[in-house]
Amino acid sequence: MNGIQNSDEVNERKKNVAALSVISNSVLVIFKLIAGISIGSIGIISEAIHSGIDLIASGIAFLSVKKSGRPPDECHAYGHGKYEDISGMVEALLIFAAAGIILWEALQKLVFGGEPISEEFLAVGIVVMLISACANWFVSSKLFEVADATGSIALESDGWHLRTDVYTSLGVFAGLILIKITGLEIIDPLIAVGISLIIIHTAYGLVKRSFWDLTDKSLPPEDTQEIESIILQNCGESCSYTRVRTRRSGPDRHVEFDLIVPPDMDVASAHALTEKIEDHFYRHYGRVYVTIHIEPDN
Repeated sequence: MNGIQNSDEVNERKKNVAALSVISNSVLVIFKLIAGISIGSIGIISEAIHSGIDLIASGIAFLSVKKSGRPPDECHAYGHGKYEDISGMVEALLIFAAAGIILWEALQKLVFGGEPISEEFLAVGIVVMLISACANWFVSSKLFEVADATGSIALESDGWHLRTDVYTSLGVFAGLILIKITGLEIIDPLIAVGISLIIIHTAYGLVKRSFWDLTDKSLPPEDTQEIESIILQNCGESCSYTRVRTRRSGPDRHVEFDLIVPPDMDVASAHALTEKIEDHFYRHYGRVYVTIHIEPDN
Protein backbone atom coordinates (compact mmCIF):
# COMPACT_ATOMS: atom_id res chain seq x y z
CA MET A 1 0.00 0.00 0.00
CA ASN A 2 1.18 3.49 -0.80
CA GLY A 3 0.59 6.83 0.82
CA ILE A 4 2.08 10.26 1.25
CA GLN A 5 1.42 13.27 3.40
CA ASN A 6 1.97 16.61 1.67
CA SER A 7 1.64 19.88 3.56
CA ASP A 8 0.94 23.15 1.73
CA GLU A 9 2.14 25.02 4.82
CA VAL A 10 5.52 23.25 4.73
CA ASN A 11 5.93 23.92 1.00
CA GLU A 12 5.07 27.59 1.48
CA ARG A 13 7.61 27.87 4.29
CA LYS A 14 10.28 26.37 2.05
CA LYS A 15 9.48 28.73 -0.83
CA ASN A 16 9.51 31.77 1.45
CA VAL A 17 12.95 31.06 2.92
CA ALA A 18 14.32 30.26 -0.57
CA ALA A 19 12.97 33.61 -1.81
CA LEU A 20 14.63 35.36 1.15
CA SER A 21 17.96 33.86 0.06
CA VAL A 22 17.50 35.14 -3.50
CA ILE A 23 16.75 38.69 -2.32
CA SER A 24 19.63 38.74 0.17
CA ASN A 25 22.17 37.50 -2.39
CA SER A 26 21.00 40.00 -5.01
CA VAL A 27 21.66 42.92 -2.65
CA LEU A 28 25.02 41.55 -1.48
CA VAL A 29 26.33 40.98 -5.02
CA ILE A 30 25.70 44.64 -5.88
CA PHE A 31 27.35 46.00 -2.73
CA LYS A 32 30.38 43.69 -2.98
CA LEU A 33 30.99 44.50 -6.63
CA ILE A 34 30.85 48.24 -5.96
CA ALA A 35 33.19 47.93 -2.98
CA GLY A 36 35.60 45.52 -4.67
CA ILE A 37 35.97 47.59 -7.85
CA SER A 38 36.29 50.84 -5.87
CA ILE A 39 39.03 49.44 -3.62
CA GLY A 40 40.73 47.16 -6.16
CA SER A 41 40.58 44.21 -3.77
CA ILE A 42 40.67 40.74 -5.33
CA GLY A 43 39.41 39.41 -2.00
CA ILE A 44 36.21 41.49 -2.17
CA ILE A 45 35.75 40.86 -5.91
CA SER A 46 36.15 37.12 -5.29
CA GLU A 47 33.49 37.46 -2.62
CA ALA A 48 31.24 39.20 -5.15
CA ILE A 49 31.79 36.28 -7.53
CA HIS A 50 31.03 33.89 -4.68
CA SER A 51 27.80 35.74 -3.90
CA GLY A 52 26.92 35.77 -7.61
CA ILE A 53 27.23 31.99 -7.67
CA ASP A 54 25.19 31.92 -4.46
CA LEU A 55 22.50 33.98 -6.20
CA ILE A 56 22.29 31.49 -9.05
CA ALA A 57 22.20 28.64 -6.54
CA SER A 58 19.47 30.37 -4.54
CA GLY A 59 17.41 30.75 -7.70
CA ILE A 60 17.85 27.05 -8.47
CA ALA A 61 16.91 26.16 -4.89
CA PHE A 62 13.77 28.31 -5.09
CA LEU A 63 12.64 26.65 -8.33
CA SER A 64 13.44 23.15 -7.06
CA VAL A 65 11.52 23.48 -3.77
CA LYS A 66 8.61 24.94 -5.72
CA LYS A 67 8.69 21.95 -8.09
CA SER A 68 9.29 19.31 -5.41
CA GLY A 69 6.28 20.58 -3.44
CA ARG A 70 3.90 19.49 -6.19
CA PRO A 71 1.84 16.38 -5.39
CA PRO A 72 2.33 13.13 -7.33
CA ASP A 73 0.85 13.13 -10.83
CA GLU A 74 0.42 10.76 -13.74
CA CYS A 75 4.03 11.14 -14.87
CA HIS A 76 5.58 11.24 -11.36
CA ALA A 77 3.70 8.73 -9.24
CA TYR A 78 6.35 8.97 -6.51
CA GLY A 79 6.29 12.76 -6.37
CA HIS A 80 8.89 15.31 -7.49
CA GLY A 81 11.44 15.02 -4.67
CA LYS A 82 14.35 14.22 -7.01
CA TYR A 83 14.24 17.79 -8.28
CA GLU A 84 15.80 18.84 -4.97
CA ASP A 85 18.54 16.21 -5.27
CA ILE A 86 19.37 17.46 -8.78
CA SER A 87 19.34 21.02 -7.44
CA GLY A 88 21.75 20.05 -4.66
CA MET A 89 24.15 18.50 -7.18
CA VAL A 90 23.99 21.53 -9.50
CA GLU A 91 24.55 23.90 -6.57
CA ALA A 92 27.58 21.89 -5.46
CA LEU A 93 29.06 22.05 -8.97
CA LEU A 94 28.46 25.81 -8.98
CA ILE A 95 30.39 26.05 -5.71
CA PHE A 96 33.30 24.24 -7.38
CA ALA A 97 33.10 26.73 -10.27
CA ALA A 98 33.16 29.67 -7.87
CA ALA A 99 36.19 28.21 -6.09
CA GLY A 100 38.01 27.77 -9.40
CA ILE A 101 37.38 31.37 -10.47
CA ILE A 102 38.47 32.76 -7.11
CA LEU A 103 41.60 30.59 -7.00
CA TRP A 104 42.59 31.59 -10.54
CA GLU A 105 42.16 35.32 -9.88
CA ALA A 106 44.09 35.09 -6.61
CA LEU A 107 47.00 33.20 -8.19
CA GLN A 108 47.08 35.71 -11.06
CA LYS A 109 47.47 38.54 -8.58
CA LEU A 110 50.09 36.65 -6.56
CA VAL A 111 52.20 35.94 -9.65
CA PHE A 112 51.68 39.05 -11.77
CA GLY A 113 50.48 41.57 -9.21
CA GLY A 114 47.56 43.92 -9.81
CA GLU A 115 46.10 47.31 -9.17
CA PRO A 116 47.06 48.68 -5.73
CA ILE A 117 44.36 48.70 -3.08
CA SER A 118 42.72 52.07 -2.56
CA GLU A 119 43.30 53.25 1.00
CA GLU A 120 40.51 55.79 0.52
CA PHE A 121 37.80 53.12 0.19
CA LEU A 122 39.35 50.43 2.42
CA ALA A 123 37.03 51.24 5.34
CA VAL A 124 34.03 50.86 3.01
CA GLY A 125 35.16 47.34 2.10
CA ILE A 126 35.57 46.42 5.77
CA VAL A 127 32.02 47.56 6.54
CA VAL A 128 30.56 45.76 3.48
CA MET A 129 32.24 42.48 4.46
CA LEU A 130 30.95 42.72 8.02
CA ILE A 131 27.40 43.44 6.83
CA SER A 132 27.65 40.54 4.37
CA ALA A 133 28.75 38.11 7.09
CA CYS A 134 25.91 39.15 9.41
CA ALA A 135 23.26 39.01 6.67
CA ASN A 136 24.37 35.60 5.41
CA TRP A 137 24.55 34.20 8.93
CA PHE A 138 20.93 35.21 9.50
CA VAL A 139 19.66 33.86 6.16
CA SER A 140 21.69 30.62 6.32
CA SER A 141 20.38 29.96 9.85
CA LYS A 142 16.83 30.28 8.50
CA LEU A 143 17.66 27.95 5.61
CA PHE A 144 19.16 25.33 7.94
CA GLU A 145 16.17 25.58 10.26
CA VAL A 146 13.66 24.91 7.47
CA ALA A 147 15.91 22.31 5.78
CA ASP A 148 16.19 20.38 9.04
CA ALA A 149 12.42 20.53 9.61
CA THR A 150 11.53 19.47 6.04
CA GLY A 151 14.49 17.29 4.98
CA SER A 152 15.20 19.58 2.00
CA ILE A 153 18.62 18.95 0.40
CA ALA A 154 18.10 22.02 -1.84
CA LEU A 155 17.68 24.35 1.13
CA GLU A 156 20.52 22.64 3.00
CA SER A 157 22.81 23.16 -0.01
CA ASP A 158 21.75 26.80 -0.26
CA GLY A 159 22.35 27.17 3.48
CA TRP A 160 25.89 25.84 3.12
CA HIS A 161 26.45 28.22 0.21
CA LEU A 162 25.64 31.15 2.47
CA ARG A 163 27.34 29.78 5.58
CA THR A 164 30.53 29.38 3.56
CA ASP A 165 30.07 32.97 2.43
CA VAL A 166 29.92 33.99 6.11
CA TYR A 167 33.33 32.46 6.81
CA THR A 168 34.89 33.83 3.64
CA SER A 169 33.46 37.31 4.24
CA LEU A 170 34.92 37.26 7.75
CA GLY A 171 38.23 36.15 6.25
CA VAL A 172 38.25 39.07 3.82
CA PHE A 173 37.12 41.38 6.65
CA ALA A 174 40.08 40.29 8.79
CA GLY A 175 42.42 40.55 5.81
CA LEU A 176 41.39 44.12 5.01
CA ILE A 177 41.96 45.12 8.61
CA LEU A 178 45.43 43.53 8.49
CA ILE A 179 46.18 45.37 5.23
CA LYS A 180 45.10 48.64 6.84
CA ILE A 181 47.38 47.96 9.83
CA THR A 182 50.42 46.49 8.04
CA GLY A 183 50.13 47.83 4.49
CA LEU A 184 50.95 44.33 3.12
CA GLU A 185 48.67 43.93 0.10
CA ILE A 186 49.80 40.34 -0.52
CA ILE A 187 47.45 39.39 2.32
CA ASP A 188 44.52 40.06 -0.06
CA PRO A 189 45.21 37.28 -2.65
CA LEU A 190 46.42 34.89 0.07
CA ILE A 191 43.04 35.18 1.81
CA ALA A 192 41.31 34.62 -1.56
CA VAL A 193 43.26 31.34 -1.94
CA GLY A 194 42.13 30.28 1.53
CA ILE A 195 38.54 31.16 0.62
CA SER A 196 38.68 28.93 -2.46
CA LEU A 197 39.95 25.96 -0.45
CA ILE A 198 37.13 26.34 2.10
CA ILE A 199 34.60 26.47 -0.72
CA ILE A 200 36.00 23.30 -2.34
CA HIS A 201 35.70 21.43 0.96
CA THR A 202 32.04 22.48 1.30
CA ALA A 203 31.26 21.53 -2.30
CA TYR A 204 32.69 18.04 -1.85
CA GLY A 205 30.31 17.29 1.03
CA LEU A 206 27.30 18.51 -0.94
CA VAL A 207 28.21 16.48 -4.04
CA LYS A 208 28.54 13.35 -1.91
CA ARG A 209 25.15 13.87 -0.21
CA SER A 210 23.33 14.65 -3.48
CA PHE A 211 24.97 11.72 -5.27
CA TRP A 212 23.86 9.32 -2.54
CA ASP A 213 20.24 10.45 -2.83
CA LEU A 214 20.26 10.35 -6.63
CA THR A 215 21.56 6.77 -6.56
CA ASP A 216 18.95 5.69 -3.97
CA LYS A 217 21.38 5.00 -1.15
CA SER A 218 19.65 3.53 1.91
CA LEU A 219 18.79 5.84 4.78
CA PRO A 220 21.36 6.04 7.62
CA PRO A 221 21.40 3.18 10.18
CA GLU A 222 19.81 5.38 12.88
CA ASP A 223 16.85 6.07 10.55
CA THR A 224 16.50 2.38 9.75
CA GLN A 225 16.45 1.54 13.47
CA GLU A 226 13.75 4.16 14.01
CA ILE A 227 11.69 2.74 11.14
CA GLU A 228 11.96 -0.80 12.51
CA SER A 229 10.95 0.48 15.94
CA ILE A 230 7.78 2.02 14.47
CA ILE A 231 6.91 -1.27 12.77
CA LEU A 232 7.43 -3.24 15.98
CA GLN A 233 5.32 -0.80 18.02
CA ASN A 234 2.34 -1.50 15.77
CA CYS A 235 2.82 -5.17 14.93
CA GLY A 236 2.32 -6.69 18.33
CA GLU A 237 3.49 -10.21 19.10
CA SER A 238 1.39 -11.88 16.40
CA CYS A 239 3.19 -10.22 13.45
CA SER A 240 6.74 -9.67 12.27
CA TYR A 241 8.50 -8.05 9.33
CA THR A 242 11.33 -8.64 6.89
CA ARG A 243 13.12 -7.08 3.90
CA VAL A 244 13.09 -3.44 4.99
CA ARG A 245 14.20 -1.20 2.09
CA THR A 246 14.68 2.55 2.38
CA ARG A 247 15.80 5.48 0.25
CA ARG A 248 15.44 9.24 0.04
CA SER A 249 14.12 11.38 -2.80
CA GLY A 250 14.70 15.04 -1.98
CA PRO A 251 12.61 15.75 1.14
CA ASP A 252 10.72 12.46 0.79
CA ARG A 253 11.57 9.20 2.52
CA HIS A 254 10.58 5.90 0.91
CA VAL A 255 10.03 2.86 3.11
CA GLU A 256 9.17 -0.64 1.88
CA PHE A 257 8.93 -3.88 3.84
CA ASP A 258 7.15 -7.22 4.05
CA LEU A 259 4.70 -7.56 6.93
CA ILE A 260 4.30 -11.18 8.05
CA VAL A 261 0.86 -11.85 9.57
CA PRO A 262 -0.80 -15.00 11.00
CA PRO A 263 -2.18 -17.21 8.22
CA ASP A 264 -5.69 -16.98 9.67
CA MET A 265 -5.79 -13.14 9.72
CA ASP A 266 -8.56 -11.89 7.42
CA VAL A 267 -8.01 -9.28 4.72
CA ALA A 268 -9.88 -6.52 6.57
CA SER A 269 -7.75 -6.96 9.69
CA ALA A 270 -4.52 -7.00 7.66
CA HIS A 271 -5.63 -3.84 5.85
CA ALA A 272 -6.46 -2.10 9.13
CA LEU A 273 -3.01 -3.03 10.52
CA THR A 274 -1.17 -1.60 7.50
CA GLU A 275 -3.17 1.63 7.74
CA LYS A 276 -2.27 1.91 11.41
CA ILE A 277 1.44 1.49 10.60
CA GLU A 278 1.26 3.98 7.71
CA ASP A 279 -0.48 6.59 9.88
CA HIS A 280 2.31 6.26 12.46
CA PHE A 281 4.92 6.88 9.76
CA TYR A 282 3.05 9.93 8.44
CA ARG A 283 2.74 11.44 11.92
CA HIS A 284 6.42 10.84 12.63
CA TYR A 285 8.04 11.80 9.31
CA GLY A 286 5.51 13.94 7.44
CA ARG A 287 6.55 13.42 3.83
CA VAL A 288 7.01 9.67 3.48
CA TYR A 289 5.94 6.96 1.05
CA VAL A 290 5.19 3.61 2.67
CA THR A 291 4.82 0.36 0.72
CA ILE A 292 3.78 -2.70 2.73
CA HIS A 293 3.57 -6.20 1.26
CA ILE A 294 1.49 -8.66 3.29
CA GLU A 295 2.91 -12.18 3.66
CA PRO A 296 1.25 -15.05 5.59
CA ASP A 297 3.37 -16.68 8.28
CA ASN A 298 4.33 -20.23 7.31
